[in-house]
Amino acid sequence: MLGVELSPLRLSLLELLKSPASATQLAAALDLPRQRVNYHVRALEQAGLVELVEERQRRGCVERVLRAKPGREIAAGVQDQFAATHLVSVAEDTAREVERMSGAAAGAGKRLLTFTVEATVRFGEPGAVHEFTSDLAEAVRQIALKYDTESGRPYRVVAMGHPGVADE
Repeated sequence: MLGVELSPLRLSLLELLKSPASATQLAAALDLPRQRVNYHVRALEQAGLVELVEERQRRGCVERVLRAKPGREIAAGVQDQFAATHLVSVAEDTAREVERMSGAAAGAGKRLLTFTVEATVRFGEPGAVHEFTSDLAEAVRQIALKYDTESGRPYRVVAMGHPGVADE
């Protein structure tokens, strides 16, 4: 492992840093505070994922321009860890959002209409997980297109998958 957590923000930074950029430019592209972006860029730099391209004087300060190191692929184990971390993050965000909205609805004397879809799938081989994910994403896209209306109330639909516990 590289010793750096590849959060969604850091993965976005790596993607943007395929072309050289400064923390200020990255912050503008992501609509985030420069200090926050700079913190994550430094972590990526310390992990050896980005490199300094140039330093230039800007308004009495030194602006550092960096880029993702060419040919440096992210190890599969890091990607797997990112995927697991991202799944947990989405689940936590969803739980917080639903709890907040549920409280607000109850306070207003209303119900919060939610739904849950669960299934267990037994994959015969590891590659089948990727095919299933692609098929599921396409099916959800098609169903969303069928029901989506400009004037309708937006719903967040999240599909997650993780290894289940074997039946005992």
